[in-house]
Amino acid sequence: MASVNLAMPHMELQEVELNNAGKGQMGSKSGGVFLTWNDLWVTVSTKKSGSKSILKGLTGYARPSELLAVMGPSGCGKSTLLDALAGRLDFSTRQSGDILINGHKQKLSYGTSAYVTQDETLLATLTVKEAVYYSAQLQLPVSMTKSEKKQIAEQTIKEMGLQDAMNTRIGGFGNKGISGGEKRRLSVCMEILTRPKLLFLDEPTSGLDSAASYYVMSGISRQREGRTIIASIHQPSAEVFNLFHSLCLLSSGRTVYFGPASAAIEFFTRNGFPCPYLQNPSDHFLKTINKDFDEDIEQGSAGGRRPTEEVIDLLINSYKSSEGYHEVQSHVAEICHQGGEMLEKRSHANFMMQCLVLTRRSTVNMFRDPGYYWMRFAVYVGIALSLGSIYYNVGSDYRSVEERGLMVAFVVSFMTFMTVGGFPSFVEDMKVFQRENVNGHYGCFAFVIGNTLSSIPYVLLISLIPGAIAYFLAGFQNGFEHFTYFALVLFTSMMVVESLMMNVAAIVPNFLMGIVTGAGIQGLQILSGGYFQLPSELPKVLWKYPLYYMSFHKYAYQGMFKNEFEGLKFRDDMFGNNHIIGGEIVLRERWQAEMGHSKWVDLVILVGTLILYRLVFFLIIKTKEKFVHARKASTSILSNRNTQIMAKSLPASPLHGLTPSHGTPTNNR
Repeated sequence: MASVNLAMPHMELQEVELNNAGKGQMGSKSGGVFLTWNDLWVTVSTKKSGSKSILKGLTGYARPSELLAVMGPSGCGKSTLLDALAGRLDFSTRQSGDILINGHKQKLSYGTSAYVTQDETLLATLTVKEAVYYSAQLQLPVSMTKSEKKQIAEQTIKEMGLQDAMNTRIGGFGNKGISGGEKRRLSVCMEILTRPKLLFLDEPTSGLDSAASYYVMSGISRQREGRTIIASIHQPSAEVFNLFHSLCLLSSGRTVYFGPASAAIEFFTRNGFPCPYLQNPSDHFLKTINKDFDEDIEQGSAGGRRPTEEVIDLLINSYKSSEGYHEVQSHVAEICHQGGEMLEKRSHANFMMQCLVLTRRSTVNMFRDPGYYWMRFAVYVGIALSLGSIYYNVGSDYRSVEERGLMVAFVVSFMTFMTVGGFPSFVEDMKVFQRENVNGHYGCFAFVIGNTLSSIPYVLLISLIPGAIAYFLAGFQNGFEHFTYFALVLFTSMMVVESLMMNVAAIVPNFLMGIVTGAGIQGLQILSGGYFQLPSELPKVLWKYPLYYMSFHKYAYQGMFKNEFEGLKFRDDMFGNNHIIGGEIVLRERWQAEMGHSKWVDLVILVGTLILYRLVFFLIIKTKEKFVHARKASTSILSNRNTQIMAKSLPASPLHGLTPSHGTPTNNR
C-alpha cells in the first residue's frame, strides 16, 4: 500500500487507507448514513409509579455532512436519546419505536460509528501523540503498516487542531497537562481514526468556557464532511449555535422543535416568544421551556404572564400542527422508502497486536504514574528496613521460632495487604478499558493479558528488593533456593491481591466502597489463614470450612514456614534443658503445617489461585461486555412494525433538502 499523503482531503484519506484495508469495507461511493427514529419511547422502572417515560414518541432524522444538535434543559432526555440511537441503553430501560440506518434495522458494528462520552477517560501519563498513536495501532487494520498508522494519527491530530500539544502529557489530578478543551478534542480525535460515518457526542462542551467550547465544536464541525454528527449540548454560545445545521429541542422527553437551527427563532417568534435583541438564541430557548424553577415566562408582546408548563404545551402543540412537523414525518418516510447500503463491520488489529500494544501502553503508564508502583516501592523499602532492624539476626534459639513466625506473618499478611494502594489506578484503568471496549477497540482477553504482562516486572521489583532487605537483615536461612522461594511467594501473593482488587474494581468502581470491600475480603482471608488462630482451633463452620481452604494466605503461610524451618535446628534453653528441636517438629506442633506435601506444592496452589482470580476477572468484564452487546443487538429489533407500512402510512412528498449541505450554516436573526 502506498504511503499516505498528509495533504490528502479527509474523504480521500478515508477511502484510500480504510475502505481498501480489508474485505467488507464501505466503498468510496458511499453516500453516508441517514439515521431516522420514529415514535421512539424509552421508559424506566421506578419504585413509586412502576415506570416513567423518559422519551415520549420522538421522531426525527440526521443527515450526512450535517451537525444535529440535541438541546434542552437538564433532565429533558438529551443523553437518553443519544444512548438510544447509539444502542447504549442499559437493561433497566424499555425501548419501543423504530431506529433505522439507511432505512434498515441494523446494529452499529465496529468502525461504522463512534461515541464520545461526556467524561474524559484518558490515561493522564501519556502525551497527546502517544495516546492517539496507541489508539491507531489498536483500531486500524493489521494490513496497514506502522508508518501508515502513524501518518493517519498525525493527520487526525492536525485536523482537530492539537498539533501544538502533541508532546504534552494529558495530565490529571495533581499533574498539570493539556486544557479541558484539548481533552475534549483529543477524545474526539481518538474515536474518528477509523473515519466512522456516524458520530455521537454527549455534552462535548460541558465544563468548558465559551472560547474553549467554540474551538471544540468548530473542530468537530470541520469533521462533518461525509459524516453524520449528532451532539447533545446543554447551553451553547451564539457562536457555537451558528455551527448547527439542525436542532432537536426537547423538554421532559417531548419534542418542542425539530428542524433547521436557523428557523428555530422564527418558530418561537411565531408563537409569541421572540428572541430579545442581542440575546443568545439558545439562552432564550432554554429559559422559555425550563420549568425546573417553576418561573413564569413573559408571553410575547402582550405582556401577560403564563406558567412554564402551559408555555411548553403550547409550543409542543404548535410544533405538531406545523408544516415543519409534517415535513419531518415525510422526510423520515422517504428515507425509509429509499433505503441505502447496509453498514458492515470493519477490521482492526488482530489479537496479538492488541496484546502487544496494550502491554506497551500499560507499561508506560505504570512507569510514569508514581501512585501505581513507585510509592508502594518506597514504602515497602521503608517497611523492609524496619522489619530487618526489629528482627535483626534472629538467631537459632527457641525464641527465634516465634520471631521467624511473626516475620513471615507480617510479610504475608500486611506487606501484601498494602497492594490495595493500587486500587485508584485500577479504577482509572477500568474506566479507560470500558470506554474503549464498548467502542470496539479491543476485547476483554487482550486487556487481561496486557495488564498482567505489564504489571509483572514492577511487582517482581517490589518483591525482590524489599524482600531481600528484610530477608537478609533478619538472618533467615542461607542459600539461593530459600531466598528465591521467599521472593516467589511474596511476588505471587502480591499478584493475587492485585487480581483480587481488579475483581473488586470491575464490580465496585467506587473508590471508597472498593477499598472497603477489598480490605474486608483480605481481612477475612488473613483471619482464616491459620496463623492468628491455628487450624485446629478454627471454628469448623465457615472459618475452617470453607474459608481456611479458600484463603490464599494458608498456602503462603505454610509455604513460607516450610521454607524457613525445614532443615534448621533450634536450641531449647528456656528451662535449662539445652536440648535440640528440629524444624520439622516445630512445623508440625507449633504451626500445624500440613507436611504431606512440599513447599513447592503450596507455591503451585498460589499460582493456581492467581490464574483463577484473573480468569474470574476476565469472566466479570466479559459478562458486562455481553450485556452491552445484547443491548446493542436489541436495537435492531425494536418493534414488529413493518417499515414499508410505516412509509405508506405517512404522506409521501419530495425529499426537500435531503441533499447534504456542505456550507457553513448561518442564522438569520
